[in-house]
Amino acid sequence: MRLWLLAAALTLTGCATTSVPDPVQAALDQAGLPADSLGFVVQPLDGSRPALQRRADDPMSPGSTMKLVTATVALDKLGINHRGRTELLAGSVPVGGIIEGPLVLRGGADPDLDWPALWWLLRQLRESGVREIRGGLVVDRTLFRPARFDLGLPPFDDAPEFDYNVIPDALHLNGSLLDFELQATATGVTARTLPALPGLSVDASAMALSTRPCKDWDEDWKPAAVQPAGDGWTLKLQGAFPAGCQQRAPLQIVDRQWLVTHALRQFWTELGGSLGPGDAQGAAPAGAVVLATHRGRPLAEVLRGVMKRSDNALTRLVYLQLGAQAAQPDEATLAASERVVRAWFATHGLDDRGLVLDNGSGLSRSERISPAQLAGLLRAGHRGAQAPELLATLPIAGVDGTLSRRLKDGPATARARLKTGTLRDAVGLAGFVSDADGKPWVFVALLNHPEAARKGRPVLDALVNWVATQR
Repeated sequence: MRLWLLAAALTLTGCATTSVPDPVQAALDQAGLPADSLGFVVQPLDGSRPALQRRADDPMSPGSTMKLVTATVALDKLGINHRGRTELLAGSVPVGGIIEGPLVLRGGADPDLDWPALWWLLRQLRESGVREIRGGLVVDRTLFRPARFDLGLPPFDDAPEFDYNVIPDALHLNGSLLDFELQATATGVTARTLPALPGLSVDASAMALSTRPCKDWDEDWKPAAVQPAGDGWTLKLQGAFPAGCQQRAPLQIVDRQWLVTHALRQFWTELGGSLGPGDAQGAAPAGAVVLATHRGRPLAEVLRGVMKRSDNALTRLVYLQLGAQAAQPDEATLAASERVVRAWFATHGLDDRGLVLDNGSGLSRSERISPAQLAGLLRAGHRGAQAPELLATLPIAGVDGTLSRRLKDGPATARARLKTGTLRDAVGLAGFVSDADGKPWVFVALLNHPEAARKGRPVLDALVNWVATQR
């Protein structure tokens, strides 16, 4: 009788329990991982059962589950209809089809500024009657402070040229990436860029052929050697590429300032315009006239793809927009972003002690958050006005995004919406899981261990499936 009364009291008061469900312990044992590597909080959103938790208040490395912080705060503070934009400007209104000074390309954190969007901006300008620009091109990235976060930062890992490693600025043209088409031949490898740009040559003669499957083409990739060649560059590709394979890969090899100036010049020339010499980075002059505009999709639409794909660069772009909107004079944008997030935590009664913010994407060795903090954020997001939009961003178990190949053919299939997270020594899942009665639970599980990426996912999946079977 006393045990029954104690259990009832725990349920009514919402007191947490700390036991590890048997299937989860079995998964830990099979993986050879210690129980202390796992931290979690799981509980029905209505509080009808006590939280099951372990290491709930310990700051842990979240991997990309940290994107939930950026997405939740951005939906609330920026709004679902927030849109980045890109503008073409001039110091004064063109006269007789001529811009006397420079053309200014101003970045406004536009997530959709790709090659067609840049061409369309220039097409708008050309069809307005402008044919000659006498003062060259100024690229304005000053929405963020400093304008180039990427300069001088050590690479996150040994593959800085791949898209997940891009550090965005306010002019996120084509994600600062250039497409490379790689083709195995009978004797070696050929390569070209798309678009092809004058002054840029690609040499793949040093690449060998391998026996790997085509899907693993990047396993033998080595960083390219970039050599100046007049006003351009020669890119010497290195490593090996699978025999019989063809791939198109977006890579961050070419300097982004060179890339934007040369691409814009080529597009403008193809449209029949002329552009004088002298390209620079800087701010648009006071009183500059907007001549053409491109607007990105609304934030809610952008985040759906960002979260399901776990796009690091675009998440970082959104995180910086939080700071750009709130920055004080001379305040660094990242510092302002952190201030906005911590203020949001305070507004929602969440303790931010132990929370470590870096870039908002989770691609960081320093970012930390506790399972309890992440669970509190999810509860607040689920109560908020933007809850449907937040839910729509999350990968669905066994169906799409980064969960398309996980949790298939099990009790949680299609009934869990969870953000994944993976670093070498950290894996995580966080979001919402429906139990056997269709009741939603808040779910946060983080596993930190040197072998987390290799062994940890089955442990997290076991906890998801356990929640999905509860009644």
